[in-house]
Amino acid sequence: MRKLLWALPLLALLTLSGCGYNDFQTRDEQVKAAWGEVLNQYQRRADLIPNLVATVQGYAKQEKDVLTSVVEARAKATQTRIDASQLTDPEKVKQFQDAQNQLSGALGRLIAISENYPDLKSNQNFLALQSQLEGTENRIAVARRDYIEAVRAYNTELKTFPGMLWAMTVFRGNKPMAEFTANDAAQTAPQVKF
Repeated sequence: MRKLLWALPLLALLTLSGCGYNDFQTRDEQVKAAWGEVLNQYQRRADLIPNLVATVQGYAKQEKDVLTSVVEARAKATQTRIDASQLTDPEKVKQFQDAQNQLSGALGRLIAISENYPDLKSNQNFLALQSQLEGTENRIAVARRDYIEAVRAYNTELKTFPGMLWAMTVFRGNKPMAEFTANDAAQTAPQVKF
């Protein structure tokens, strides 16, 4: 009878901790899916850039350095890859994020030079590409937000009961996933001059 009394709390503990196993797996898959969507949206942006550069190139031949910087930033951004298995390495995530931020800055300069070319600003191809690029930037923001939320849920599961029991026993070596962070440029407000 005493053995049964000792076994009941142990059985209850195992049963309760088993409840978190599926949650842990679900959170892990949600992070991977959210990361896949982030990559999908960055790829969409990378695919739009050659068309945008070609359109601007026809109007702004003297802006060769800006066009070259966009092409180079796109090449670097598409070469910097990170898969779901590397999401626990904050340095890899930062390298990826830095490459994407460099591309964002180059695209911003490309869009800004269009102000100097009235014919370019009214070109239907340019307007359509600019609109698609703006939409893609919004999709990237949504995908990043969803990824950040999935990482938050995963990291919370990793640190709370019963998820931490699974992390310590079955999923040994599981580390918190790295989040996106705001870059240095986002920390300062842009200056508006008239």
